[in-house]
Amino acid sequence: MVDCFCSVVLVMAMISSLWIFFFIRGASYDIKFVVLFKQPDVFFCFLVVLIGDSGVGKSNLLSRFTRNEFNLESKSTIGVEFATRSIQVDGKTIKAQIWDTAGQERYRAITSAYYRGAVGALLVYDIAKHLTYENVERWLKELRDHADNNIVIMLVGNKSDLRHLRAVPTDEARAFAEKNSLSFIETSALDSTNVEEAFKNILTEIYRIVSQKQIADRSVHDESPGNNVVDISVPPTTDGLKGNKFQCCQNL
Repeated sequence: MVDCFCSVVLVMAMISSLWIFFFIRGASYDIKFVVLFKQPDVFFCFLVVLIGDSGVGKSNLLSRFTRNEFNLESKSTIGVEFATRSIQVDGKTIKAQIWDTAGQERYRAITSAYYRGAVGALLVYDIAKHLTYENVERWLKELRDHADNNIVIMLVGNKSDLRHLRAVPTDEARAFAEKNSLSFIETSALDSTNVEEAFKNILTEIYRIVSQKQIADRSVHDESPGNNVVDISVPPTTDGLKGNKFQCCQNL
């Protein structure tokens, strides 16, 4: 009975987010960034996913960043949930569409489908549960198998407020992040520690990549042969027409 209920809820969740999924799949995106849509006051809109084991606090990280809320009785995510928030970077409005994916195995096939359009990912583990950290490597492999090769990834050790229960040393996690070319931060959704910084840092990094790519593309475009053509106006030659209109043809 419980499984049946979960299946019904899962189907409803899939239907409610299906239009967004097709919108993303149909969006025009490059290997380094995606602009989902343009609004007059929005410079870019970036899709970021939250991934990691169930119970590590992904949903509360999302609610803390987007609504400044924390729920001690937060339930496990079914399928995928999302929220949005805009920030300012270099005077530009950057809108983040953040997807909170379920960490349970039964939803893995569904949530992995959302990796493709993502330009950023927060890979979250619980500093008080070493198993969630051990599974980071598997999550990272899955992300890199399904997402773009140049996706920006941040390793996030959540629940830093449980320092008395710490099971994952900070130095160990930082070394893993450096080895795998990930940025790293520890957060607490409960007391808000580093939550703003985590999201703003990854969005700013994505923005920098986008800006540099646009500059590079513009430079290549400006230096292409078609853009260096100089119009030359050549006046008609009239010397051969003096005296005889068809002089050039009479010599054949």
